[in-house]
Amino acid sequence: MKGNKFVSMLVVLSMLVLALTSCAPQVVKETVVVKETVVVEKVVEKKVINFWTSDNEENRVKVYEAVAAAYMAQNPDIDLRILPIEEAGISQRIATAVAANRMPDIVRMGIERVAAFAADGILDEDAAVATIKSIGEDDFRAGPLAMVTNPATGKYSAIPYDGWIQAIWYRADVFESLGLEAPTSWESISKACATLPGNADLLYGITLGTDPGQNYGMQIFEQVAISNDAWPFDSAGNVTMDTPEMIAALEWYASLQEYAMPGPQYWRGARESYELGQSAMLFYSTYIMDDLVDGSGMEGGGNVELVMQDLAANTGFAPTMAGPNGAASYGQLVTFGIMQGASPEAQDVVKFFITEGYQDVLALAPFGKVPVLKSAVDGWMGSSEYFANYPPETLAAIAAGYDTMQRWLFRPDYDATRRAVVGDIEGRLLIPTVLSNIAIEKTMTPAEGAAFLQEQVEQLLADRM
Repeated sequence: MKGNKFVSMLVVLSMLVLALTSCAPQVVKETVVVKETVVVEKVVEKKVINFWTSDNEENRVKVYEAVAAAYMAQNPDIDLRILPIEEAGISQRIATAVAANRMPDIVRMGIERVAAFAADGILDEDAAVATIKSIGEDDFRAGPLAMVTNPATGKYSAIPYDGWIQAIWYRADVFESLGLEAPTSWESISKACATLPGNADLLYGITLGTDPGQNYGMQIFEQVAISNDAWPFDSAGNVTMDTPEMIAALEWYASLQEYAMPGPQYWRGARESYELGQSAMLFYSTYIMDDLVDGSGMEGGGNVELVMQDLAANTGFAPTMAGPNGAASYGQLVTFGIMQGASPEAQDVVKFFITEGYQDVLALAPFGKVPVLKSAVDGWMGSSEYFANYPPETLAAIAAGYDTMQRWLFRPDYDATRRAVVGDIEGRLLIPTVLSNIAIEKTMTPAEGAAFLQEQVEQLLADRM
């Protein structure tokens, strides 16, 4: 019986263990295969193009960067970098880059830099020629192409891009009512100056640059001088500031002061006198076009109250001046230079900026960015609402102003030293000083002024030799 009890107890215990075991959590081992995602970064090598621009204001840089982004979207293998620089510091920056062997590919610069850089051999003229031909040589205005042509090589040193034109802006309505010819020659300007005062409430015929501390007078006088074939140096490099042509230019300029706003004056007085209806003519760049609609800003705040609401529509534009020995207009040309050692793709970048991206850049400052391409003129004319205030013939004349635009700096047979001296003449205000002495202070005759200029420029040249 004891044996049976023992067996019975074992059976009970077994059943109890089984029951407890069935109530315990079950541990299930499961092998889970996790697939790892492997990310492989594709390395794309891009060609870096460094583009220095003297259009360095923030809003302008943003537009250049937007055009660059549009180019890179079409050319994903290019990394186009826009680097703003100061215009005045370009020569020093380039010298530093040359020394460090880290030249940019493209540089936006004024025409006055081109000849010196070409003489130094740092501009890729073959690239410039190829770029111009790819855009369409016939589409460029002849004047800008002539300005970038290197007389030593016969090649283009840079690619013309944009610029501004200086002109005599004049009361076309008054000229018409008095039967006066447009002021496009020494003779017609003199006649208008003598006739206009006292008519249509005008006090003066014109306002001249006569302030010895401002370069406004030099900007005007250069055009006067060139229209009489008067230059600071001859083709052999000799100083020619006292020639009969130079003396005659000084004499004629000073003769206009009899009918001009009393001096000393510079661009601000000239602009306000015209806008207020006091004088009938002024010399100014195309930057004045919006001022003739809204009135220019005054130093003390606010805007000039225009003499008439439609002053712009009644204003004529005379960019070319004919003198006894020639004709000239005055202005500025901005270029793109492709530097030696630049990537071949730089040519395509420049082409993009002057074709697909051109109107975007011109619209930044349409009055000071006159297109150099004939095909771009219509788009440029529609880039600002202010243009609607001017007749089509005025806009066409502005676009064509490059064809006769000249500066002492542009003369192709001047070497880098002579061009530097021209810069010194401007920097030292020699011309405004002499104009003031002749026309306002009357302490010099035109011949004495020319003799003074001859002596000063000879010394400037000697200092640089």
